[in-house]
Amino acid sequence: MNTSFEKTAVDKAQDYYNSAPADEFYFKIWGGDHIHVGIYNHPQEAIKEASPRIVHMMASKLNLNADTKVLDLGSGYGGAARYLAKKYGCQVTCLNLSETQNERNESLTKKAGLDGLVTVVEGNFEDIPFPDNSFDVVWSQDAIVHSSNRELVVEEVVRVLKENGEFIFTDLMQTFDCPKTILKPVLDRIHLDSLGSFGFYVEQARKLGVRNATVLDLSEHLTTHYQRVMEETQKRYDEMVEICGKEYIDTMIQGLKHWVEAGKNDHLSWGIVHLNKSVVV
Repeated sequence: MNTSFEKTAVDKAQDYYNSAPADEFYFKIWGGDHIHVGIYNHPQEAIKEASPRIVHMMASKLNLNADTKVLDLGSGYGGAARYLAKKYGCQVTCLNLSETQNERNESLTKKAGLDGLVTVVEGNFEDIPFPDNSFDVVWSQDAIVHSSNRELVVEEVVRVLKENGEFIFTDLMQTFDCPKTILKPVLDRIHLDSLGSFGFYVEQARKLGVRNATVLDLSEHLTTHYQRVMEETQKRYDEMVEICGKEYIDTMIQGLKHWVEAGKNDHLSWGIVHLNKSVVV
């Protein structure tokens, strides 16, 4: 693994999400609470309505209660953390590298009266700043894509999980047989040379001794989501140009077109990966 490239990927992700144009774009276009792919009941459904549905679906696969300690990796604006805290009484730690997003998260969490259950920490999931065996659940939504050392991310997750702990996440992935050159326009925009895959994550967990794995393929929603984000951006073009600048919005629309095209051509995957650290006898 090229360490300098890895550092560049992480640094650029941090710089990008800290920038005012990116923060305003995601906050206004993606609904204000969530920055991840949603589950759509129909192709024209509002992004804000679709986004929470995947949070509810993931949570339903876990046995959560007031004693559960959850670590949310790449927590964005904290929408999932607040949902888990409010519905189940979980203690949720949000780990996120963007100070700008973290400030919004803390403000929204305090406004919701959940700051006693949700803690926001600035940090990197390639070097999780917590001791071994600290959490019952590690949760993540469409964030690990920003790492160029995903093996290390999974290793760090397994390290901080308690015995019988669970790792549940979604990520922007490629199909296992997708030619590398096909995704170049997508990868160039996020400063990476590859994406993960369902098989990659299951295999990496297996190498670390985690053999209890389930995968739920929801890839069709990925294409719908990016199509909806592109349509909403185009619909509100003048407003978003005034807020974010023409160069940013034009570049964003072009990037979204690449994601939609790759999705329609079945080169991208998305869904829930659920790993259980329970000891295999």
